[in-house]
Amino acid sequence: MATRKKRRYASRVRDDSAEDTRQGILDAARSLFGRRGIDRVTIGEIGAKAGVASSTVYAVFKSKSGIIRELMERALFGERFQAAQEQLAGITDPVRLIECTPGVARAIYETEQAELGLLRSASGFSPELRKVEHAFERLRRDMQEDRLRLLFESGAARKHLSFDEARVVMWMFTSREVYRKLVDEGGWTPERYEQWLSRTLLEALVESDFIPGSAKR
Repeated sequence: MATRKKRRYASRVRDDSAEDTRQGILDAARSLFGRRGIDRVTIGEIGAKAGVASSTVYAVFKSKSGIIRELMERALFGERFQAAQEQLAGITDPVRLIECTPGVARAIYETEQAELGLLRSASGFSPELRKVEHAFERLRRDMQEDRLRLLFESGAARKHLSFDEARVVMWMFTSREVYRKLVDEGGWTPERYEQWLSRTLLEALVESDFIPGSAKR
């Protein structure tokens, strides 16, 4: 019994140590990427700042793209995103799901701006960043598909709008570029962005007879 407890304790210690190492590498990379840009930073420099060998960085993340991917995953799909997703999970009305989708987009982009704003400013044209972004954009579009499918199955989708067209419309309106133009450059608050996007998605995707009266502005 004592031996099993000791083994479990040792396992927890190893797990904690591995996570500390992982987090240290991510923190070091975020700092260096934000100051100098992704393309100018080497794995060796990331390891040195994190206090580990380059081989450790490679063992944990495989490549610089692996580091960028995890930084983005933690920023885009972190606690706020999970909370927004849980809210959607409790909704069965397909029109209401469309109306609440902007809450997910806002959670993604607000958190991303807070955690990766400097990195993006310094690395806007980085091929490494673009490659990872394209993968996440495909994932984001795929994640919206179930909501749209429910809308079409309910008969509430706008007439003469195909499912594939609806996918493109939702993906475009919920994109980072729209958020950036309205909030970062246009001076809108995130709250105004979310309210506008809710109305816009309803009008673009839902047949008017199914739009709640409160949504008609």
